[in-house]
Amino acid sequence: MTNDDWHRPLSHIRGEDVTGDTTQTSGMSRREAISGKSVGSEKLWMGQTHVGAGVKSADHHHGESETAIYVVSGTPSFVFAEGDKEVRLDAKPGDYIFVPPYVPHREENPGAEEAVVVIARSTQEAIVVNLPSLWPAGPIA
Repeated sequence: MTNDDWHRPLSHIRGEDVTGDTTQTSGMSRREAISGKSVGSEKLWMGQTHVGAGVKSADHHHGESETAIYVVSGTPSFVFAEGDKEVRLDAKPGDYIFVPPYVPHREENPGAEEAVVVIARSTQEAIVVNLPSLWPAGPIA
């Protein structure tokens, strides 16, 4: 570590300055705050997702990224496949969800108000792979 490491500036992203200029999935709106392109982060992406009342996102995964989710408002559900069954994790404000790399999932909002979550990922950019289903089309490699 050098003296220069001790004197780098902090970055401040105001809530009104988060951008939707990131990969999107139908049924939800991702907003990017901290990323390689916004602040030069090397190992982290952070932002938020909004899902309207009664809306489901499309199925997707986040590649090699580990994803941590903190529920700010609403009552979102996180749906994934376990064997041949769909599993729902129903969440409320204050709850956390962990999504391992490559796990297909979707967000659903059965509630009457918009669901807002804060997301942190272990990669500097938002990897989003939109899928036709939670299950693979063919054999798992």
